Amino acid sequence: MGTSRSDRVHDVVVVGAGPAGLAAAGRAAALGADVALVDGAAVPGGQYWRQPADDALAGSVASLHHGLARYRRLVERVRGIEAAGGWFPRHQVWTVTREEGTFVVLAITGTGAEEREVGIRGRRLVLAPGAYDRQVPFPGWDLPGVMTAGGVQALLKGHAVTAGRRVVVAGTGPFLLPVAAGLAESGATVAGVHEAASPLAWGRHIGAVVRNVAKLGEGAGYVRTLARHRVPVRTRSVVVAAHGEQVLERLTVARLAADGSVLPGSRTTVAADVLAVGWGFTPQLELPMALGCATRVDVDGSLVCTVDDQQRSSVEGVFVAGEACGIGGADLAVVEGEIAGAAAAGTPLTDRRLLRRRLALRRFAAAMHAAHPVPTGWIDRLTEDTVVCRCEEVTVGRLRSALPLGADDARSAKLLARPGMGWCQGRVCGYAVSCVMSAWTGVPPSPVSIAARSVASPLRLGTVAATEDPSSAAES
Repeated sequence: MGTSRSDRVHDVVVVGAGPAGLAAAGRAAALGADVALVDGAAVPGGQYWRQPADDALAGSVASLHHGLARYRRLVERVRGIEAAGGWFPRHQVWTVTREEGTFVVLAITGTGAEEREVGIRGRRLVLAPGAYDRQVPFPGWDLPGVMTAGGVQALLKGHAVTAGRRVVVAGTGPFLLPVAAGLAESGATVAGVHEAASPLAWGRHIGAVVRNVAKLGEGAGYVRTLARHRVPVRTRSVVVAAHGEQVLERLTVARLAADGSVLPGSRTTVAADVLAVGWGFTPQLELPMALGCATRVDVDGSLVCTVDDQQRSSVEGVFVAGEACGIGGADLAVVEGEIAGAAAAGTPLTDRRLLRRRLALRRFAAAMHAAHPVPTGWIDRLTEDTVVCRCEEVTVGRLRSALPLGADDARSAKLLARPGMGWCQGRVCGYAVSCVMSAWTGVPPSPVSIAARSVASPLRLGTVAATEDPSSAAES
């Protein structure tokens, strides 16, 4: 299978059709640029505005979306891109290379015998790859029925499917509220929301909240929905273990002390067939890092792209917007997308109102991370047989056995115990392995951890072998 590459060179190629990508593509097109918009889904929207591929389901999930009117406006702005042949749905981008002064976005499209690789060329590039769920292991988290909060939300929005009949939502962060509210509105019994943080933590960030008062209204709406469905919301509360013979049957939950330890006598059991657990998100950086874009450590400890006030990366012609610049939500992603799209089209934005809005939203994001950290103490609750890496079935005990062999950080543990060597290539376990090894050895955790990859999505080895310039793809 060779790579099909059009002779057409777009002015701007936007990768990702979520909030940031839609905003960037629409702004660049409005300024007269020839734009290509590339996304793995059939319908634009990304994870935040995830849409069913079946139009018949669209109406049934509309109420689950916040800011649907804005989404429709953004989609309308990119209609011209589709009419001009610049919309590439169902194209899974796996890497980006450079060729003859242009960027080449390499994507897989089609399935089975129809699968082929496509190269989409552009003079400038806007990367809006989004993020994925950050996960923290605990005893029993590998049982069928334990899912990420994002996965549960994707089933609900993309397929109008509730993941289970009796669901517990747990972890930390504002994202837990819309997940629980959506499940309750869709007919599932939500047995409880267990938020590890205390709402009092927001008291230290009143300024950021006041500047983003609309966020309070959004949160209050979800709380009203949960109250209407009589869903209990517990704060300073976490799931410490999941139980079941073959699938999830029940959970052990407990209250947390200020130091992250479990309060004695606070453990209780809750029946559930699904646990939706979320500890925030991790930026998806494979494509920016493949191009050599500079990175930094954000306030939540995540590795993010370094950009200037026009969303320019350290690589000439490459702009980055949205969660890859730091987890901050859809409102911030749209603002950054607008700025990146204008700059990529050659007309940098000077709208001070928009630039001030970005700053206010970034400050709110920083406050959110400070108020909803992953609580300390979770490592102490791991047992020797707790699975840390699900792909390779690496347990805590197996990871510990690498210590006397010379493992002193996540990367050396990967070589000696195989965490991060499986299907997900460290996307699921990278954060946890890095934290555990740091706790054991005292070596500060690396944000890059074991999850530094040059391939952004799964593909066949034959695809790599058939790439016209395999050396550049491998170097990326």
